[in-house]
Amino acid sequence: MTDYSKYIWHNGEIIPWEKAQVHVMSHVLHYGSGVFEGIKCYNTEHGPQIFRLEDHIDRLFDSAKAYNMNVEVERSDLINGCKDIVSANKLTECYIRPLIFYGYDTLGVDPKNCPINITIASFYWGAYLGDEGVVNGVNVTISPYQKFSYKSMPTTAKASGQYMNSLLSVTNARERGYDEAILLNDEGNISEGSGQNIFYIKDDVIHTNDEKSSILLGITRSTIIEICEILDCKVEIHDFNLEDLINADEVFFTGTASEVTPIRSIDDQLISNGDPGPITLKLRRYYMDIVFGKNSSFNKWLTPINSESKV
Repeated sequence: MTDYSKYIWHNGEIIPWEKAQVHVMSHVLHYGSGVFEGIKCYNTEHGPQIFRLEDHIDRLFDSAKAYNMNVEVERSDLINGCKDIVSANKLTECYIRPLIFYGYDTLGVDPKNCPINITIASFYWGAYLGDEGVVNGVNVTISPYQKFSYKSMPTTAKASGQYMNSLLSVTNARERGYDEAILLNDEGNISEGSGQNIFYIKDDVIHTNDEKSSILLGITRSTIIEICEILDCKVEIHDFNLEDLINADEVFFTGTASEVTPIRSIDDQLISNGDPGPITLKLRRYYMDIVFGKNSSFNKWLTPINSESKV
């Protein structure tokens, strides 16, 4: 069985993985009424530490607020829950998935009195786009499915039902032999990948887009922008189109699971010579040094699992 661990944090208790179940009439199963986060724990020189845990939990609460979910659990309880479930599963590196969702009470789009449930899972998960993709870059395609507009749904919320849009895009891409998909927004400009933000580099200037392009404001995205400022790399944030990507010197994805992944080609058109570019690789090295605790300037972003792992 993949994506498996021994325990799950569920509504404040750590229970066996196989006992973390919901009723088939739960609101979330019918309407996608949940919000979630993807967080990574890395095995650093100082023990396992979670990268930007507090920022992820803040975004989780923001997502819940965007969908009018009244979450009565304290922020600190979920922060501790993430740490506790990693410790309970005896993991040194893992992916952490907190989920807030409407459970079972009444059926209907309006959740009414459906209870809010919270779970936190932790399990080992390798390179999201494959080890080879991280090294050599991934081959992507433009999705036939348009990214839903930020005017239709809160794209800055990380909500369960919204990811049906991503599911259609990535499965279509895989069926056609590509590693991942890029979605266009309702204006025909680049939005994002099925689960990643996009950057491109042209003449040593780094470009990305913002929420008006109907994107999730990724925490890895904000990390890379901050790294660029430290390295004196110019960053421009604006709308851009497919032609901008095709003519770029370098293109890469960012995301918690994807980290920094070079894009080799788009619909079989190579980006530059197809090799990961020097700026992409430089940013990736800097990012990986941060998450593995090798850059003490960013220890503020690392949360130790227990007292022994404190810096």
